[in-house]
Amino acid sequence: MDKVRKMEYARLSGKERSYIKGQKYTLLSNRENLTLDGRKSLKKLLMANKRLNTAYLLRNPLDSYGAIRQRDGQEVFDNWKESLKWQRLKPYEKFAEMIEKHWDGIAAYSRPENKGTFRLCRRS
Repeated sequence: MDKVRKMEYARLSGKERSYIKGQKYTLLSNRENLTLDGRKSLKKLLMANKRLNTAYLLRNPLDSYGAIRQRDGQEVFDNWKESLKWQRLKPYEKFAEMIEKHWDGIAAYSRPENKGTFRLCRRS
């Protein structure tokens, strides 16, 4: 999402660019975590820029890996990837390629029986 925001900022100028300036965290936050003013800013931004609106709607393809745990996780991902087809959102296309490349590992990690077997280690 942030790469799309940066691309749009570089592409635009003047008043169109001013809608994007200072909105990084508004775009990266979940709508329900925003204040009323944040939601108003987000709505204004998404109405002003179609590409950012599309990117915002497509930003959480697997709903925080919840869909992967379901049997239809692959189908959800495939549908999301298909929805990118005509959107010209290069960062999302690259992300989809990475997910596809590592799908087996992601799906294996997301299985309930594998929870608790992985530990996060802090490096000094």
